[in-house]
Amino acid sequence: MIDLLAQYPLPEFLTFLAAGLVLNLTPGADVVFATASGLAGGPRAGMMAGLGVGLGGLWHVGLATVGVSALIAAEPAALTAIRYAGAGYLLWLAWRSWRGGGIAAGTRGARGAGRALWRGFVTNALNPKVALFVLAFLPQFAHPQYGPVWLQILMLGGVFTVTGTIVTMGYGALAGRFGTLLARRAGVLDRVSAVLFAGLAGKLLVD
Repeated sequence: MIDLLAQYPLPEFLTFLAAGLVLNLTPGADVVFATASGLAGGPRAGMMAGLGVGLGGLWHVGLATVGVSALIAAEPAALTAIRYAGAGYLLWLAWRSWRGGGIAAGTRGARGAGRALWRGFVTNALNPKVALFVLAFLPQFAHPQYGPVWLQILMLGGVFTVTGTIVTMGYGALAGRFGTLLARRAGVLDRVSAVLFAGLAGKLLVD
């Protein structure tokens, strides 16, 4: 990996880093999830949701590295099954939030943070669009003359995931801080979270 970093051109890496940061900062399903989690459970839940989303991103990078994502993308039935599983999970979260059982309802302790972490991972890991995005984005910056392509994808995917995790955790923390100020309106926040989760599910099914 160190040898690859030494061989990989700095201008190409900086271009990749800039493109990745722009994509990270653009609000998407991961940012919406972390934001909803922060609103429901405070800064810690929002940050842990962002961390979970990042771990889910590493899962997709790993799959892309070994070629499993390509197999899933080529098989419509598998892609559809994963899409419906992810949408179903988000709808379940929306139902819980609407009933007042948000992602960290009633607590901001370790237990709530753990649930946020796990749900962030599952939500991202079950989103087939992330796998397709990884396959579409990372290979653009992988060139055989720089070293093994699979190792480049692993390296670039790791960098993209780290920067994305930091950004998403930041979104979750800011939303959590805002939610803390409105803690007396917990019921409203739960419903806002429910709408966001349901919207994510709908987007996953329709797009």
